[in-house]
Amino acid sequence: MRLRVAVVGAGHFGRFHALKAARGPRTELVGLHDADAGRAAAVAREVGVPALGLAEAIAAADAVIVAAPTRFHFDLGRAVLEAGRHLLMEKPIAATLDQAEALAALAAAKGRVLQVGHIERFSAAFRAVVEAPGRDLALSWDAVRAAPFRPRSLDVSVVLDLMIHDIDLVLTLAGEEPEEVEAVGSRVVSDHPDFAVARFRFPSGRAAVITASRVSLAMERRLRVLGREGEMAVDFLARGLGVLRKGGAESVATMPGFGVDRAGWTDHDSLEAEQAGFAASCLDGVTPVVDAAGGIRALKAALAVERAIAAL
Repeated sequence: MRLRVAVVGAGHFGRFHALKAARGPRTELVGLHDADAGRAAAVAREVGVPALGLAEAIAAADAVIVAAPTRFHFDLGRAVLEAGRHLLMEKPIAATLDQAEALAALAAAKGRVLQVGHIERFSAAFRAVVEAPGRDLALSWDAVRAAPFRPRSLDVSVVLDLMIHDIDLVLTLAGEEPEEVEAVGSRVVSDHPDFAVARFRFPSGRAAVITASRVSLAMERRLRVLGREGEMAVDFLARGLGVLRKGGAESVATMPGFGVDRAGWTDHDSLEAEQAGFAASCLDGVTPVVDAAGGIRALKAALAVERAIAAL
């Protein structure tokens, strides 16, 4: 069986979704829609499907990928679900918690899959972090995601653009939601905060600091995890991590009994993996890796960060 898929939103990321869906082993791209008819026609030609009106695109498909700006997520997602189609919603799930919860309730009422596009959960890097020794002993997470400025996704803050990726990863690793959120941030070149630093305190007493910037001098992606037995340091750009712990393979002269375990990974196509997971959920009934509850959890924390910044 192949899942008939339509893509709504033919911007930068929507185009990538269309390219992947057009050649996916279990997906058949049947149409594409964008509010910009010229953009829709150009991408549709590239992937070899018709550019359709919104209602036509939804009607032609079993499932719809929505990759439109965040402010349109709720209306588009509601239209897809009310038509009885499965939905892969790009992150964030919606602009507000009320909208996100309404989409989750509608998907449940219709018995349809609602997967949220937190793509980092499908990466080889995150798998390596999850499989690293000592992760369960973590007490603190420090994540950094920074990039030079690009005039893209400026309809939302850096929190909903970039930071929400690491919010989702940290909450997944922690297995709990924050009870306290503090943050600083500011606009630099756009109408919304372009950098943010957030501090989470969890009910267990553990903590996290997450930094995101889209106005940085250079790319930076790293994660530091501190725990009862040592540290895990991850460099996502260098595709490597090191775990300092008792009994580690590479001995540390100044710390008798401790050593460093090192690991790396070979990147795979995370978007392809995300779509494959979506197809498996729709066709085989597999629980989505990032379901509506996961999307709501990340959005709730991200909006708390935005409120903390706005209160400065």
